[in-house]
Amino acid sequence: MSECYEYVPHRLLYRRVRDIASGVEGVLMAVINENVSDTGIERWMELAYIRNATGREFTTAATNVEPAPHQPQTVAGRRDQRSA
Repeated sequence: MSECYEYVPHRLLYRRVRDIASGVEGVLMAVINENVSDTGIERWMELAYIRNATGREFTTAATNVEPAPHQPQTVAGRRDQRSA
């Protein structure tokens, strides 16, 4: 079994994304082509590493990643924009 892996470019890298499988949102930290097999037969898959609000990262299939919906602004955020 090969232990090699390869980083894959992704248009949403370092942006806020949503995992459609779980509904969890976070920042896309990396997409890596990895051998996910635990047998002697290799099975390669592009895994997305997403860091959630607590700072913990989880993986999901790269095809499950979509841009996160826009978050409503806080009152402080709107106030800061007016003063700029």
